[in-house]
Amino acid sequence: MTDPTAWQKSSFSGADNNQNCIHARLAESGEIELVESESPEATVVTSRANFEAFLKGVKAGEFDHLIEGHSQG
Repeated sequence: MTDPTAWQKSSFSGADNNQNCIHARLAESGEIELVESESPEATVVTSRANFEAFLKGVKAGEFDHLIEGHSQG
């Protein structure tokens, strides 16, 4: 099982040396922290409930229009 407090990225981001990705982890506070590899000094913090709602929307295809026509490799 993956340690939820360690930074994680999507397997769709490519190899370990690929720096074009968003990392997420569970903070000690219980909130979710997000950081983009291109701007690691800027951390976004959100509640687990908000992150869950976002992930459900992603899984349901609600954000597909944001990447249509772009390479997903």
